[in-house]
Amino acid sequence: MCELAVVWSGAVMYLRTTARANKDGSVVRYLALAHNQRVGAATKANVLLNLGREDRLDPDGLRRLVRSINRYLGEPDTGGTDAPAATGADTAIDGLRLICSRPAGAAWLLHGLWKALDVDTALRKVLGGRRFSTDVERVLFALVANRAIDPSSKLAAAEWASHDVAIPDLDGMDDDQAYRAMDLLVEADTDAKVQEAVFFAVADLLNLEVDLLFFDTTSTYFERDTEDPDTDGESGFRRYGHSKDHRRDLPQIVIGLAVTREGIPVRCWCWPGNTNDQAILPEVRDGLRGWRLGRVVTVVDRGFSSRENLAYLQRAGGHYIAGERMRDAARTPPKPCPARAATSRSATTSASRKSGSTPHRGSGGSSVTTRMRPNATSPPATPPSRGSPPSSTGSPPRGPGPANRPAPAAPTRQ
Repeated sequence: MCELAVVWSGAVMYLRTTARANKDGSVVRYLALAHNQRVGAATKANVLLNLGREDRLDPDGLRRLVRSINRYLGEPDTGGTDAPAATGADTAIDGLRLICSRPAGAAWLLHGLWKALDVDTALRKVLGGRRFSTDVERVLFALVANRAIDPSSKLAAAEWASHDVAIPDLDGMDDDQAYRAMDLLVEADTDAKVQEAVFFAVADLLNLEVDLLFFDTTSTYFERDTEDPDTDGESGFRRYGHSKDHRRDLPQIVIGLAVTREGIPVRCWCWPGNTNDQAILPEVRDGLRGWRLGRVVTVVDRGFSSRENLAYLQRAGGHYIAGERMRDAARTPPKPCPARAATSRSATTSASRKSGSTPHRGSGGSSVTTRMRPNATSPPATPPSRGSPPSSTGSPPRGPGPANRPAPAAPTRQ
């Protein structure tokens, strides 16, 4: 017997269940609201209200009755919040019930920024008219919001978006939809059109100046035993290579990122883990050629400063700032840009005139050597040799010496 006891005018009321067996062997159960009544020395169940067959009973009706009794008694509601009670309504039979709630503040703010930057428009443009069971753009936004609010794995991000936060226009998602959305984005945006649209929207919003472009690479490894095999004539992506995380025992990929002087990302790239830094700079330069960035000075470290790369950066009047070892720069100085070379030559000539020095040719105007200043009227006197009397006429000594050498020409502007 299942009993739900309720105190009513000194009597204990409860739900009474009774069973009846049919001829076919089935059992039918009935529910009734009853209370026990003592009759002499015995106790008799007194049925107050028959609720009918158990299989035809409305469970939600019973729950609403329980919540109504709890409200009357001032007891806490353990079965969910009754919307009519929360709003002051008297009837709870046809009222709404609040099952759960999700925070929406941070996700709603990111949704507004997403719309302001027209990321949704750029995504739908590259994805085209494809139809999916779930909105791919909304799934991608949920992944971005998870990365910004509560970073986690794709499996945990799907659970987070479905139960822990309110994502506009997305009721829920699973990890398969997350991976499928990322694959579709990689396939559809091979020319980085989404990155280009987002960057220029950010540049317009923040009034960015793109005069310096910093580029560098890093690597990230994967906890697996082997690298990706070659398939269909294409090499695998996760490969062994030079690890900047000092994990040469694990396969990795190489990630490149170009940012502005404020650190705002411009574009990112991914390469197989065995890619050499010296081989990717032309691809980076060509990838940004159609972005209408104007005259940009590319800043790279010494890992990219080979002669071929620096020459490639100078094509079409390009400019660069490259880091080098001091001994490498002194031994094989790179050919300077025309504007920088003219400035260096002017500065060297000015310094030469002040200190009486002449610049070395072929060094890009970056070093000078000191020379003797000749007398304007007579050659300089030479101290007498040991054992000979000093000369009284001041005539130059015989034999080779500084006085017999031709005086160097004065420095001229190059």
